[in-house]
Amino acid sequence: MEPILITAVLKPNPGYEEQLLQEMRKVQQASRAEAGCLKYDLHRATDEQTYILLEAWADEDAFERHLQTPHYLNYREAAAGMIASRNLYKMKEI
Repeated sequence: MEPILITAVLKPNPGYEEQLLQEMRKVQQASRAEAGCLKYDLHRATDEQTYILLEAWADEDAFERHLQTPHYLNYREAAAGMIASRNLYKMKEI
């Protein structure tokens, strides 16, 4: 199987920028320790209103397992009201 690359672009609701960042840092740390996680890097755009996650997973199964982990599910619940928009791009290298 080939690696799965994920780019997630998140825009926080006004006033939630720092709270969302804290939640994203929590899930970043736990995700990096997962089997099959090759990369889980968090970035902030220069406009400071957009967060970008760059992830790489060993394969589709590793990514799907990640989506079921307690730390990811807790993050999604905690961040639900903090996110104005979330776009996820699942890719394969060509």
